[in-house]
Amino acid sequence: MENEITLKRFIEIRRELGYTQAEFAKLLGISSTTADIERGRTKLSGKVVVELFKQFKINPLWLFGESETKNLATSNTSVIPKVVTVDSEDRDNMVLVNAKAAAGYPQNIQDTSWYKELPAFDLPLPEFRNATYRGFQVEGDSMLPNLKPGEWVLARATEHIDQVSANKMYVVVLEDAVLVKKVIRKPNSNNVTLVSLNETYPPYEIKPFQIQEIWEVSSKITFGVDATTETGLLKQLQESMEDLKRQFNKQQAS
Repeated sequence: MENEITLKRFIEIRRELGYTQAEFAKLLGISSTTADIERGRTKLSGKVVVELFKQFKINPLWLFGESETKNLATSNTSVIPKVVTVDSEDRDNMVLVNAKAAAGYPQNIQDTSWYKELPAFDLPLPEFRNATYRGFQVEGDSMLPNLKPGEWVLARATEHIDQVSANKMYVVVLEDAVLVKKVIRKPNSNNVTLVSLNETYPPYEIKPFQIQEIWEVSSKITFGVDATTETGLLKQLQESMEDLKRQFNKQQAS
């Protein structure tokens, strides 16, 4: 028999994560469900404790009532890109993930062949050197007025969650979605808060382990710039962006 605090905390973990007893059992390599563990009929095996740590960073000492620190090493959770693409000369290039492709991005995040189906290009500007960048198309209006639906953001790879800044926007790749949000780390909290600029969308909290990748938004591509505000330089930039847009559409259609 496990002690009451261990059973209570095991059940707490499952409920917080939103899994049924059968779903949680499958994740942890337990046959059938976790019902017998939660009722105290079956002891927690070492394998289950290891899986709780590996998958969810659950502190074993907390689980057995010997510590008040629930999660371990959350501040150093790696969110480095799972795949980095290069051109024929072995140089980093910028893959473009449109709104349609973003729906399959989390599931194909480690599939190198999947990336080959996406358009990619090199942007010969010094601001885009010595780092890995990726382009993502904005979907929805949650980041208005800064980002409009259909615009593209060019974002730089982030290695660790503790590198995020509350003053920047990020592309956050979760287990089942690709979002553009502000990312807030609150002191003395194991959770991460995702914030929209459009105040009609309330902020919400997630666990760090739910994040697969984070990309810091460095710039955006806007189409249809108001002609009444054009200067010669702006007009030239707009023409360049329109040409880039045609290239995007051509590559997406092929």
